[in-house]
Amino acid sequence: MPPEINRRKFIQESLLLSAGGALATGLGQGAALADGVSGKTDDLKSPAAAADALPQGKIGNLQISRLIMGSNLITYFAHSRDLNYVSELARHYNTLPKILETLAVGEQNGINTIAIHCGDDFKRFIAGHRQQGGKLQWITGVEGNPTLPDFETVIKEVVDAGAAALYLHGNASERLFNSNKLELMGQIIEAMGKTKLPVGVGCHDIRVLLECEKYKWPINFYVKTFHHLNYPSAPRPEQREAPHSENPGYWCQDPDALIALMSSVEKAWIAFKVMAAGAIPPKSAFDYCFKNGADHILAGMFDFQIAEDVKIAARTLEGVKRSRPWRS
Repeated sequence: MPPEINRRKFIQESLLLSAGGALATGLGQGAALADGVSGKTDDLKSPAAAADALPQGKIGNLQISRLIMGSNLITYFAHSRDLNYVSELARHYNTLPKILETLAVGEQNGINTIAIHCGDDFKRFIAGHRQQGGKLQWITGVEGNPTLPDFETVIKEVVDAGAAALYLHGNASERLFNSNKLELMGQIIEAMGKTKLPVGVGCHDIRVLLECEKYKWPINFYVKTFHHLNYPSAPRPEQREAPHSENPGYWCQDPDALIALMSSVEKAWIAFKVMAAGAIPPKSAFDYCFKNGADHILAGMFDFQIAEDVKIAARTLEGVKRSRPWRS
C-alpha cells in the first residue's frame, strides 16, 4: 500500500466502493430472484453495440459473434477441480441483477449470443434481459429423460421461450451414446430440426462426433470441448483415460485427434472449455482454438472480464492463420 494512503482512508474508500457495488447489484439474491426480474435499474439497459465490434459467422440463418457468452458461471455449474467453494462463490456474486448486468455488458461489447442449458434459469434470464431492452440470441442446450416425448416437450418449451438455436446437450448426447441409444439420438435431432431453427450436438467425447458424421444426421453445428494441454496442472498422458475429468482437470482428451477430425467436417464448430476452466489464459486459448479450426468460442466470463476478452478475441481474429476453412 503506498505510504500516502493511511489505513483509515483505505478502509473508508473500500466501504464506499462496497456500498456502491451493493446498490448496483441488489441487496441479496433471495429478493432478486423472488419475481424473476426484480432488481433492474435503468443503467442495465443494453445500448446497441457497434455492428463490427466482433467478427461474426453465420449458422443457418443466424449471425453469431465469434465469441459467445457461456453460462456456467451464472447458473453455478463452475468447473473448479477440487476447489469446492468456487460454485458457491459464483452463486453469491452473480445475483440476478448482476447476471442481467453481465448480459448487458456482453452485448455492449459486441457479443450477440449466449449459450445456456434449458430450464427455469433460461426462461428467467431471457425474460429479464428482454425487459431491460436486451437482444442477445440464445443457443439452448436441450436435456431430458431419455424418451422422445420428453425431449419433444422440452424442445417446445425452449422454442416458446425464445431460443434462437438448439443443440443436444453433451450430457444428453453422451448418455445416449454410452447406452447405445443411437436411434433415439437421431430421432431427437430430427425433432429439433422440425423447429426450423439451427440444430447442433454438444459433447466432450470425440466418439459422439464420429457417430454423428457416420449417420449424417441433419446437424448445422457441433459444440465440442477444445483446449491445448500445455498448462501447469494439465494431466500426464497416462491420466487422460476418459473424455474429460474434473481432477486432474481436462475436458479435451486428445486435441490433436480432434483437429484432424474437424479438418474434414463441414459443419460449424463452437468450441467450449477453451480455457480448461480457467487454467489457460484467454490469449493462449483463443489463439489456439481459432488457429486450429474452431469457428466460434464459447467462454464463461464474469462481467469484469468481458471487455478484455472481447479485445483479445478481436485481435486474435485479425491475424489468425488457419488451414480449416471457416464453416460459418
